[in-house]
Amino acid sequence: MSSFGKVAVLMGGSSAEREISLISGKAVLEALRAREVDAHAFDPSIQSIWELRKEKFERVFNILHGRLGEDGTIQGALELLGIPYTGSGVMASALSMDKWRTKLIWQGAGIPTPKYRMLTPQTDFFRVIAEIGLPLIVKPAREGSSIGVTKVSTANELAPAFDLACRFDPLVMAEEFVAGQELTVAVLGESVLPLVRIEAPEGKYDYTNKYFTDVVRYHCPAGIRANIEADINAACLNAFQVLGCRGWGRADLILRQDGGFSLLEMNTVPGMTGHSLVPIAARAAGMSFDILVLRILEGARLA
Repeated sequence: MSSFGKVAVLMGGSSAEREISLISGKAVLEALRAREVDAHAFDPSIQSIWELRKEKFERVFNILHGRLGEDGTIQGALELLGIPYTGSGVMASALSMDKWRTKLIWQGAGIPTPKYRMLTPQTDFFRVIAEIGLPLIVKPAREGSSIGVTKVSTANELAPAFDLACRFDPLVMAEEFVAGQELTVAVLGESVLPLVRIEAPEGKYDYTNKYFTDVVRYHCPAGIRANIEADINAACLNAFQVLGCRGWGRADLILRQDGGFSLLEMNTVPGMTGHSLVPIAARAAGMSFDILVLRILEGARLA
C-alpha cells in the first residue's frame, strides 16, 4: 500500500527479549509485504537509528520488545527524527515498562492491582513475607516475557529469587500471588478485543511455555460471565488510558474465584509470534493477522 510510504519494521534490538522480537518482527514484515506495503527489516542493534532518516523511511512499525524498544528510548529517538511510529509515546512507554511506577499510577486511579513491596539488598525479607504472605512472585520491575520471574513458596527461596531478578534489573519487586484464572485484554485504538483466558500446565506460563511449546491452551471467547467481562474490559481500557497509552497494547490480569480481579502489567509492544495473545484476540474478533498489522500501522504517529 503506497499510502504508507517506506516502512521500517524495527525488530531485534539488544534487550533480553531480542529473540522474541525477531520472531515477532519477521511475522509483521511478512504480513505487511503480503499487503504490498514497502516494508523493510531494521535492527537498531546492528544499524544506526539515524539511517532511518538517511534511507527516507516514512513510518516505523516498532516491534522491539523490552529495554530500549519498549521503554520510551526508541520513541524519543523517533520523535527527534520526526518519523511517525506505532504504539505508545515516550511517557506512556517508560511508565508501562516500569511495573513499580505503573502500580503507583493505577493505585492512584483506583485500578485493582496486587499488593507489593520493592526489594533491595537491605530489605528484611521476613518482614516482606509477613506483609504480603506466601506464595509471592519476585520479578525484575523493567523486564517482560516472564524473564527473571520466580514464584516463591518458602522463606528460603526469597533471597535466591531476588538474586536472579537482580541479574536483569536493579529494581526488583515482590508481588502478592493472586490465585485464579490468567486473562489478557488487548486494546486496539479506543476499544478492546475479546478477552483471552490462558490455561498453562500447573499454572506455569513462563518464557518457554509462552513461546516455544504447544502445551498452553488459549480460550477466546474466555468463558467468563458477561457482566464480569464487561467490568474487566472497562478497567483495562481505563488502565491503558490513565498511563497515556495509545495505538495498541495488552493488559494482563488475574480473575479470582470470587469474581474480583487484579491487573498485573501493561504491555505497550506485545508479542506478535505464533503463540501471541493479541493476534488470538483479533482473530476472535474476525480480524486476520494481516489486517491487524495494517490497523496498528495506520495508527503510527508522533506525539
